[in-house]
Amino acid sequence: MLSSQTKDEVNFAAMQRLKQYGLTVDNILEISDKNLGELIYPVGFWKRKVEYIKRTTRILKDTYNGDIPSTIKELCQLPGVGPKMAHLCMSCAWNEVTGIGVDTHVHRISNRLGWVKKTTKTPENTRIELESWLPKDLWREVNHMLVGFGQTICRPVGPRCISCLNKTTCPSAVLNSPSKKKD
Repeated sequence: MLSSQTKDEVNFAAMQRLKQYGLTVDNILEISDKNLGELIYPVGFWKRKVEYIKRTTRILKDTYNGDIPSTIKELCQLPGVGPKMAHLCMSCAWNEVTGIGVDTHVHRISNRLGWVKKTTKTPENTRIELESWLPKDLWREVNHMLVGFGQTICRPVGPRCISCLNKTTCPSAVLNSPSKKKD
């Protein structure tokens, strides 16, 4: 829930603070919104995520005995949880690969590399396209392998194609333009 629109290192630091506080259902329900916000700040959209975390935690306690749901459908019904997070959660929490966790980075990179038959408009459309040809035993790794790459090299604006190991095979590589930022 924290990782959306948030760099990995910021997400990691917020998770460390939450763990240090005591990341339990009861602790999250008891902490004030203000203090929870201080623990997760500066993750993207932190105020909204405080609300999602509190509402989701209440549902987990009341409906799932403090555990998390074990189906994509139930996970996606939780506030702030979409298909990407649901598929990643199923893989991590239940060791069940139900789909590829496609976020904005996986979506962008898949389109740039031509991994989809025609340009897809949404991460969910990209997920469906990727799953149509990519062997299921590789699905678990896609998100993990591409997110950091998308944050640092294949960025949405000013991609660092000149530094990319895929520059000679990528159909979207822009090799002759100067980098807009220093590498």
